[in-house]
Amino acid sequence: MTIIRFAIAAALLMSPVAALAGASGFSIVNQSGSPLSGLSLRRTGSSDWHPLGAGLSPGASSKYSFTDPDCAFDIKATLAGSGEAVWRGVNLCEVASVTLQRDATGATWVDYD
Repeated sequence: MTIIRFAIAAALLMSPVAALAGASGFSIVNQSGSPLSGLSLRRTGSSDWHPLGAGLSPGASSKYSFTDPDCAFDIKATLAGSGEAVWRGVNLCEVASVTLQRDATGATWVDYD
């Protein structure tokens, strides 16, 4: 019985899934066409926004460091002259950067790298 428990514990510790789970550091690239300010992040489905720091001019990028067991997040920003925009359900697991896009109608989407 002890040998079986040891084998199960060893298999769980060596599992690649455990090492890949959750979000970690990433970069945001602003391709929204407007300066962004008030950047913040929350887990999708929650109501607690957490500030990310300084804004981004069009074309600029910034790196953010954090660790979280979840993957899906919402990113919110204030766009100069256009109010707030939210990019919903952004997957921050196993990505190096997310590019925030927005068209003239206000539709938002993210490109991943």
